[in-house]
Amino acid sequence: MDYAEARRRMVDGQLRPNRVTDPRVLDAMRSLRREAFLPPQLQSRAYADEDVPLPGGRAMLQPMVIARLLQLLEPRPGDRGLVLGAGTGYGAACLGHAGVRVVAMEADPGLAGLARAAWAATLPAGMVRLEAGSPTAGHPAGAPYDVILIEGEVPEIPAAISDQLAEGGRLATVLAVGGRQGHAMLGRRIGGTFSLVPAFDCAAPALPEFQPAPSFVF
Repeated sequence: MDYAEARRRMVDGQLRPNRVTDPRVLDAMRSLRREAFLPPQLQSRAYADEDVPLPGGRAMLQPMVIARLLQLLEPRPGDRGLVLGAGTGYGAACLGHAGVRVVAMEADPGLAGLARAAWAATLPAGMVRLEAGSPTAGHPAGAPYDVILIEGEVPEIPAAISDQLAEGGRLATVLAVGGRQGHAMLGRRIGGTFSLVPAFDCAAPALPEFQPAPSFVF
């Protein structure tokens, strides 16, 4: 398979027609070898216009969805970034390629191992730092962040995470909406207050750690 050609087709056929215009996002996704962020048996699906299932009920997000989430963040060189539920590390790598200094959190050891290997193969050393632990608490030690990406669908954004945004900081994720298709959301901290606005409709796999514990019904 000609992965370079597949990467070009992804950008020109999936991203540009879906209003992805940020030059840093386009350059990152044109340059990074997306297949490197998947196990060998799944690499042929790297550029498909769909989520790619990963172990543990996780997934690599559809190219158009991750591109538009990254675009909401308006990544700039020198920004401090946090990626929660980083999976195999593709979203974090895109931010790193755009010049963001990234802390990525992933609780699944297998996915974290894939992320480390992919970053080593595609990025300069030290561009992205991996931290273990539950993504629901964020990473207060590195706060405040200019950009936060929650890489999957969540039922709500914990205050513990939004509180880690710097003044003027941006947060992007997908919120579940009453069992229907989710909404991509853009959050900002302005004047010390965090607010959310819907950006576009989309589907994304739920991040397990953010889901409420099942309750008993009598």
